[in-house]
Amino acid sequence: MTAQTTPVSLPAPLNLRQDVALLTAAVIDMNSVSGNERALADAVEAALLKIPQLRLVRDGDSIIARTELGRSERVILAGHLDTVPLPITEGSLGTVPSTWVSGTPGQGVLYGRGTTDMKGGVAVQLALAASMFDDGAEPNKDVTFVFYDHEEVEEAKSGLGRLVRNHGHLLEGDFAILLEPTDGTVEGGCNGTSRFEVTTIGEAAHSARAWMGSNAIHAAAPILERLAQYQPATVTVDALDYRESLNAVKIHGGIAGNVIPDRCLVEINYRFAPDKSLDQAEAHVRELLSGFDVVRTDGAPGARPGLTHPAAASFVAAVGAEPKPKYGWTDVARFSALGIPAVNFGPGNPLLAHKDNEHVEAEAIRECLRALKIWLLA
Repeated sequence: MTAQTTPVSLPAPLNLRQDVALLTAAVIDMNSVSGNERALADAVEAALLKIPQLRLVRDGDSIIARTELGRSERVILAGHLDTVPLPITEGSLGTVPSTWVSGTPGQGVLYGRGTTDMKGGVAVQLALAASMFDDGAEPNKDVTFVFYDHEEVEEAKSGLGRLVRNHGHLLEGDFAILLEPTDGTVEGGCNGTSRFEVTTIGEAAHSARAWMGSNAIHAAAPILERLAQYQPATVTVDALDYRESLNAVKIHGGIAGNVIPDRCLVEINYRFAPDKSLDQAEAHVRELLSGFDVVRTDGAPGARPGLTHPAAASFVAAVGAEPKPKYGWTDVARFSALGIPAVNFGPGNPLLAHKDNEHVEAEAIRECLRALKIWLLA
């Protein structure tokens, strides 16, 4: 007797020629939570292989696609394929598959995981790659498209980091745009980020005889007081004002309700302006918390705006809106570390990223694509 098998349902191929808002919905409908990017990477690769002007390299679930037109300038357009996990709240619209609240595909507002962070931007990359040679046209710059995995998890897994290590020569360029959500405004550079653990040590005792011990949680009070009284700076870097922040984000201490705790650990996050190195940021935290045991556990430097570079200046002019600073850390810092000026520019409100109601307006995606076409095809 022959065993019956159930056919595997494969996602439909990506149609890069459809309206970019509909393309966004198609990209969202391929669930690509970090670690599960393979199906979407396969679809992106298959679609890009149909564009003869592009040369492709794939590394795991990351893809580099480059034009080789011999232009005097090369720009990089980059975006990550992965998303954070799907909402756990029943009935959330910001999940997979996507939903058009208007009921009409391509019209109104699109809900779904990754609409803003950042499958709208990925769809713009794909639509631009497919259309920039239409009717005999060619971009005025060579273009490198980068699609990468594992952005929403720890740095060690970063697909972009892996591409830098394995194919760094293919990521050389004069200017980079990361299509993270910015509400259609250029956001230059980004803040750096660092994490610290500050530990206080006491002596355990029975809580009925507390005087026989020393309470480590109470000893952490001055740490919290200094952080609460701290006034974060606003630092101007290349004409953009970066707001810093320094906060306790977790606290651990105690083992039981009747034991005086002998150890307390405070976790701290410092978001610092791109005028500082990691070591300078650490020195600042150590100075504030002088007298305590401070250990840096993680960190990534920021990126200066780089808006004075000619390619960046021409792009800002094409977009037309006043540039802003990026307060959060993004992969523009990786490009900056390679000596490539980089900005964030993409559709959607960044404040909606990772939220259960994540959504983007269809017209915002179209406007982002229009701006890039004006700049690259003028």
